[in-house]
Amino acid sequence: MRKIIEQAAITLDGQISTPQNWVGPAWEGEFGKVSQDLLFSCDALLYGRVSFEQHSLIWPGLEDAFGDYAVKMNTVPKHVASSTFTGTDLGWNGSLLEGDVAEAVADLKSGPGGDILKVGSGGPFSRLLMEHRLVDEYRFWLFPVIAGSGGRLFEGIETAAMELVELQRLDSGIVGLTYTLA
Repeated sequence: MRKIIEQAAITLDGQISTPQNWVGPAWEGEFGKVSQDLLFSCDALLYGRVSFEQHSLIWPGLEDAFGDYAVKMNTVPKHVASSTFTGTDLGWNGSLLEGDVAEAVADLKSGPGGDILKVGSGGPFSRLLMEHRLVDEYRFWLFPVIAGSGGRLFEGIETAAMELVELQRLDSGIVGLTYTLA
């Protein structure tokens, strides 16, 4: 069975909004390497509509700056959860998860292929995946930054106990925390 891995960059005050303001400098160090290793270990991406729309506008123009990472982002199959998209071809190698989204993701997990990386965190799709226990592993990257304001990870989830399965300290002071749902 395929594994779904959700990765999120988080500030010390729990913010996930505007990572472009605080992730960039860390990309040149170990964080960029572990992010690339994770992306290249997966053969599909899983998106909610908002993250998919944002990334589909940005990544096609980043191949010169991000090389193989951007090429992989642009070419890997993407499965998108949305109640507002129509049709199944979304462009940018994306296809719509049809019908009941939780069932569609469960079917995707049980199908052939390698692991699936869930991109973008904090929205309704992330909450749905958590509520249905469809994510096998959460990789949270805690950045040594205070953002002050912005969206929080899993806003609206009442309680979700997790078990720490790995801890990793990176050269830039970023701490990687890998959890599974308890």
